[in-house]
Amino acid sequence: MTSPVIAHDHGKKDHKHDEQERPDHYKGKPSENLTQALNNLREYNKLLNTELSGELTPQKMAEIHQLTYTLERALERLDDEIDEMKDVLEEVHLGSERMELDRVKKNGAKYLEASNKIVEAGRAHK
Repeated sequence: MTSPVIAHDHGKKDHKHDEQERPDHYKGKPSENLTQALNNLREYNKLLNTELSGELTPQKMAEIHQLTYTLERALERLDDEIDEMKDVLEEVHLGSERMELDRVKKNGAKYLEASNKIVEAGRAHK
């Protein structure tokens, strides 16, 4: 007797729906803020690189499958954080057009704080 084969659309953007249908899957490490997302991305990229070296065995494939959940969560957080940075930078832009010094100073500092984390993470990787 054989088991039925169930097809999954792994090309979907919304993996949350898949997780609800398949509760036996991993959740991955959380990325609750930009720093945590960057740390998870750095750590799990190294793990992925290690798993990709040499022959891809069934065990390595299982490990890769597992660690992609953390990478996906980190990338989702980065996407959210970058969207927020765009909004804050737009406030700087509009404030500079209107000569609103306080608006520019406040939002400029907020933008630089977040964006510098990404810049510093890139430098640390080199």
